[in-house]
Amino acid sequence: MTNAWRRAGKAARAARADSADRGRAAGDDAGFAGACDNGGVTAVSTLPVPSGDPGYGDPADALPDAPDGALKLDLPPLTLGPITVDTPVILAPMAGITNKAFRRLCREYGGGLYVSEMVTSRALVERSPESMRIISHDDDEAVRSVQLYGVDPKTVGAAVRLLVEEDRADHIDLNFGCPVPKVTRKGGGAALPWKLDLFTGIVQTAVREASKGNVPLTIKMRKGIDEDHLTFREAGRIARDSGVAAVALHGRTAAQFYSGQADWNAIAELREALPDIPVLGNGDIWSAEDAVRMVRQTGVDGVVIGRGCQGRPWLFGDLVNAFEGSSSRHRPGLGQVADTVYRHAELLVETFGSEMMGLRDIRKHMAWYFKGYVVGGELRAKLATVPTLEVLRGLLDELDKDSPYPGQDAEGPRGRAGSPKRTALPEHWLDGRVLNAAQQADIAAAEVDVSGG
Repeated sequence: MTNAWRRAGKAARAARADSADRGRAAGDDAGFAGACDNGGVTAVSTLPVPSGDPGYGDPADALPDAPDGALKLDLPPLTLGPITVDTPVILAPMAGITNKAFRRLCREYGGGLYVSEMVTSRALVERSPESMRIISHDDDEAVRSVQLYGVDPKTVGAAVRLLVEEDRADHIDLNFGCPVPKVTRKGGGAALPWKLDLFTGIVQTAVREASKGNVPLTIKMRKGIDEDHLTFREAGRIARDSGVAAVALHGRTAAQFYSGQADWNAIAELREALPDIPVLGNGDIWSAEDAVRMVRQTGVDGVVIGRGCQGRPWLFGDLVNAFEGSSSRHRPGLGQVADTVYRHAELLVETFGSEMMGLRDIRKHMAWYFKGYVVGGELRAKLATVPTLEVLRGLLDELDKDSPYPGQDAEGPRGRAGSPKRTALPEHWLDGRVLNAAQQADIAAAEVDVSGG
């Protein structure tokens, strides 16, 4: 399986490079036409559900929970320039979550596009050790997907150029969805599309640099700052006209953070407004059935999975089954969850090159993995402070490995939703849709080392 992924990744990159060479030979390396041309290249991103490995169980153990004639995701493969994603499901970039370890767990359950944690453009251009770790990928990742955050067109352009010229990414995404106050108060993240000149400059510069290597560039954004200051309509049109390969919309405003319900009607509106490029939907997908409902309600070309897979990497296996029309869903017992937790911790130790850092990172996953399962409060507390793999193994051995899947208690929303709040913004940010002189001078300060979307 590993060799197959490695061969697929190398083949995709070699074919894309060959396609880019042909485009340059034709004198078209400055435009985006080459990046939108499939060129016959397919990056196969579908793997069977693993069997025989700790933590996964046999596919036969997945219990059917839908009636005959189950909901089916009926979508064609997603095409992003020279990349074809057979199962149009995308793992959303999540800070501190979607590192190499978690991406591996997810992709072993099924096909899709798995995006790295967001990295700031400035940090990447300066080659900080943490930024270089974030953009690293396993050899068997067929499509190396990187998400960038930035507020200055020149810096974003330089970061894209680095990724392209050094062959460090096959797909690049730009983040315009971060609702974190210390980002938005500087004009970054979900606040940025309000300034149309700044948004246009960043997207056009990034697309131009990415197209030189025939690397497809996409954007992920929110509805806007709040319901009185929506930006997704104009931002979608600008991105399309600038040559992006796809647009993803999280159906919430920055003010909502992750509270309330995602507005799937806004996603449907964007899909209708941009019929000539793929539009992807994000928000409140907690199950394969939710994904089917979003596709049917909105007409999107693919779905983006964020918090719904936290502590549930097998959700991607459920999504593959839904695309194939199968009602089979993964319903792991407590023993299988425990095995997955231990494997995740081992992968994190490998990712960080440190047992201390790996175990520190796994702690935040404990509540997600064991949501709804019978685990005593004292044991949960110990798992949340576990210091070593040896201690983790001992704590997991205390669990009742024969305890079955708890049903609805293990499903539904996970992670902190926050509460609606007024979005922190630079002074006079909402006075106009174009940067004034003072804002132009201050905007570079928004490139802080944080993530979100």
